Amino acid sequence: MVVPFDEELLNPASLDLRLGDYLMVESIYSPDLVRINIADKTEDDPFMLQSGEFCLAETLELFNLPDDISCQFVLKSSRARDGLNHLLAGWCDPGWNGSKLTLELKNERLHHALPLWPGLKIGQMVFHMMSNVPMKSYAETGHYNNHLTVMPSVA
Repeated sequence: MVVPFDEELLNPASLDLRLGDYLMVESIYSPDLVRINIADKTEDDPFMLQSGEFCLAETLELFNLPDDISCQFVLKSSRARDGLNHLLAGWCDPGWNGSKLTLELKNERLHHALPLWPGLKIGQMVFHMMSNVPMKSYAETGHYNNHLTVMPSVA
């Protein structure tokens, strides 16, 4: 279900997720978000999400949910305590597959930037066993399958 899977990321009721290599950020020149590569950023030399700034980010992990499992992304409390916010769009339906999760992040701090880099433990995925298989899988109905990088809205 999760690639790459790292047993060290297991928690009692969730799996830690890490930030991937790409963000989509605002530009003053266009209403469209601009894709940037932060693969060269590190904890010592991070990308700085400025005060009040919004970005889309991707997880390092790629997901292939079977038709009897759903999951929900939640921000790690350490990131929230730093001032990072996730805009609560982290529900993943059964059948969502071949995709990295796109995260909607905002720096809620008023005066300070927040550091982001690939591999940063950004959140946790909580998995739910379905009592029944849905009548239609997200594999049939979803807009966000087979996305190997951060994606803007398609609707």
